Amino acid sequence: MLSTQYQELYNNLIGTIDSKRMFHDPLHTLAYGTDASFYRLIPKLVIKVKDESEVALILKECSKLNIPVTFRAAGTSLSGQAISDSVLVIAGNHWTKYKIDENGLKIKMQPGLTGAKANSLLASYGRKIGPDPASINAAMIGGIAANNASGMCCGTSENSYKTVDSLRIILADGSVLDTSSDESKAQF
Repeated sequence: MLSTQYQELYNNLIGTIDSKRMFHDPLHTLAYGTDASFYRLIPKLVIKVKDESEVALILKECSKLNIPVTFRAAGTSLSGQAISDSVLVIAGNHWTKYKIDENGLKIKMQPGLTGAKANSLLASYGRKIGPDPASINAAMIGGIAANNASGMCCGTSENSYKTVDSLRIILADGSVLDTSSDESKAQF
């Protein structure tokens, strides 16, 4: 049973987001309430999002209701960054689009690709992403970028923050800032 505030959020989202991708039952919230760390928080609502418009809607509605939101991709975090006792938004399997530019010098990726998949896509160009976390086979780009992943081989010179060229950011009001677009930056 959801509390009044979370039930209102659920009711505001159900018209747009399929109920099969929103969970508030004890089994699912317990299962998603952990990552690779030893921390555990039980989310009130877990939402598997499929696109930017759903993320924008969730952020806008949560902002109106003053409800905290946590994002996660694969949940390989060792420090508890991918858990929440509020709303947990999962950007995983639906977020796997990519585009390779400039003969492999740049790759645009959605957060649901694993680091290993990114490297396999870049291999034919003789390239790889900078970060090389130990969990690269399971860790997804969303978490790699959000946590400034590094690794044994990349040190601090090739960590996420040093190798990210641009980002598409969905803000709390649902607006999008694309740092690769001069038009988007000007509108911001």
